[in-house]
Amino acid sequence: MQGILAGVADLIFPPRCPVCGAFLAERTAIPFCSTCRTGIRFIVSPLCPRCGLPFPAPEGVDHLCGNCLSREPPYAIARAMAYYEGTLLKAIHLFKYRGQRGIGEALGQMLADFAGSLWDLRVFTLIVPVPLHRKRLRSRGFNQAVILAREVAKRFSRPLDLVSLRRSTATAPQVNLGREARLANVRGAFVVSRPERIDGQRILLVDDVYTTGGTLMECTGTLLGAKADSVALLTLARAVHDGGCDPARALETPLA
Repeated sequence: MQGILAGVADLIFPPRCPVCGAFLAERTAIPFCSTCRTGIRFIVSPLCPRCGLPFPAPEGVDHLCGNCLSREPPYAIARAMAYYEGTLLKAIHLFKYRGQRGIGEALGQMLADFAGSLWDLRVFTLIVPVPLHRKRLRSRGFNQAVILAREVAKRFSRPLDLVSLRRSTATAPQVNLGREARLANVRGAFVVSRPERIDGQRILLVDDVYTTGGTLMECTGTLLGAKADSVALLTLARAVHDGGCDPARALETPLA
């Protein structure tokens, strides 16, 4: 019945690509037109097996990057679905800063597909989204990481914790900051309000974009400080940039 109703709805209101607005011939797992789909560059090997940083050479084997060799990151593993550019950058911008939550749900389903191709999600005992401070949450109206994490948790029937990890400090938007300033900006910004719910858990920490990793590493340290067994990172996108300059900064202008 749901399939019939969806088919009737598509006849009356044909689905459109959320990025460019082109009509879609059919609904697909990747809800973009063929042109926009080609604008998503998925991350594949060779990459760093620890932090997931992709290497520029199209061929080769996975190996630790310089950063992970010089300083072991606190998380167990990090993976991002695709590069933060093109179609994915535009889609995240529309979702995050223009309030198009339907795009976020579709991106969350894509992220769930990606996670399922990587891991047996049963190894994780808890899924935790990176939190927003209450002031940012009031101004934006939603937390993009919650929408993404909810889709992953729902797909694999994993517990979702929205309250134990909190952002206690209203930090400046990361988008306007360079690498070192980003790291300093989030230092000490997170707390665990319910450590008994984190103790011993194997946590999958979810966010939209891995840029410098400052926010994700600060969250990881806070969770491990509350005696989490381990933390893995999952993001939609990875910003691969030069010298700490985010290539998406020109597009990312928060509404508030």
